[in-house]
Amino acid sequence: MSTPALSRRSFLSTAALAAASVPLMKSTAAAAADPAAWTMARKVGGFYLGPQAWTFNKFSAFEAVEFAGRAGASVIEFFPGQRFSKEKPDLKWDHNATDDQFKEMADHLAKWKIVPVNYGVTGIPNDEKEARKTFDFAKRLGLYGVTTESTESVALLDRLAQEYSVRVGFHNHPKQDNNPNYKVWDPNYVLNLVKDCSPLVGACADTGHWERSGLDALAAVKLLKGRVVSSHFKDRTDIKSEDVPYGTGRTPLVAILEELQAQGFKGNISIEYETNWDHSLSDVAQCIGFIRGVGALKGWG
Repeated sequence: MSTPALSRRSFLSTAALAAASVPLMKSTAAAAADPAAWTMARKVGGFYLGPQAWTFNKFSAFEAVEFAGRAGASVIEFFPGQRFSKEKPDLKWDHNATDDQFKEMADHLAKWKIVPVNYGVTGIPNDEKEARKTFDFAKRLGLYGVTTESTESVALLDRLAQEYSVRVGFHNHPKQDNNPNYKVWDPNYVLNLVKDCSPLVGACADTGHWERSGLDALAAVKLLKGRVVSSHFKDRTDIKSEDVPYGTGRTPLVAILEELQAQGFKGNISIEYETNWDHSLSDVAQCIGFIRGVGALKGWG
């Protein structure tokens, strides 16, 4: 494999500067020695909190980073295939990105003080050569984890997770009544799927999709204790409603946050806001404000 023009050390040094709370607490050399850039991110309300870029899928990855910064986030979760930038709409931002794209993205992340922490939901085939492309991308970005629904690859993903020190979270979309083979909507299935895996492999807990499957999101988080790698947070007024700003729906978000804290959760919470697509920035900022407020009240820091 050819040596990339932008080394992982230089990328992490740049990405480390994007952490708002620790701009120069560590030298860039020390920051580059950290296992991943996300360790330099600040917490918001006691959590690594920011948007899933899918929230801004009508915009480019560059714009998603900007929106994350403007909304008060500290981190972002990318998704595969988003347009790279307004200036380069024909380029995609994913695990096939070029060295030039990495350099441009590193500079843009630093500008907006945003740290990338996760990537998904992405298909990862049960083919080692192809699967490594995703893990190489994650390692180069210094990510905490990747998110997938590729259950057929679980043994390979567990092995690569340990090799790369990158976590894998199995995500849940809603139950598909016409597709009995789709099983990751059920937290019991996910728990059984990963029971023999290393602690690096678990669930990406999507609260809203659990509710759309008729499940109790808090009970699901409790069931998966010790296996919640990351979360896509949503609030809804009822099982069929669109997403609403946190704290205005019926989802027991405070209780879920309390449970995650009790479990020693160390992953990222991604705001995946799937409504008001063209004008959701203020809603995302309100969601961030809600968790910041809860964290202040609870003393989570």
